[in-house]
Amino acid sequence: MQKQIIQTNNAPAPIGPYSQAVKAGNLLFVSGQVAFDPATGNLVMETLQAEAHQVMKNLEAVLTEAGAGFDNVVKTTIFLSDMSLFAEVNEVYGSYFTGDYPARETVAVKTLPRNVNVEISVIAAL
Repeated sequence: MQKQIIQTNNAPAPIGPYSQAVKAGNLLFVSGQVAFDPATGNLVMETLQAEAHQVMKNLEAVLTEAGAGFDNVVKTTIFLSDMSLFAEVNEVYGSYFTGDYPARETVAVKTLPRNVNVEISVIAAL
């Protein structure tokens, strides 16, 4: 199976040895996104809602580059710095989907890159 690397300037550049996304067959694996603003390189962390929206915008930019959208997402993984943030992040996350929600897990972890509060990765079917 051939793989294709997906890269867009409309989402943050990787901060390590990974790709924004990899297309393999009819699946798209989008790396975890945090709240970097791709235009400035700064983290958007004024509020938890603003942070979560930036994460979703970054995911959307990578999906769009691959010719997909949130309707194509079949699986998500949400990492939180604390499970007490779940309800607020879940509200933002849910606003990007229109029913037929993807499978998902949400876990709290000790720390996330750059001490952010939320990181989300997705798998989409193309």
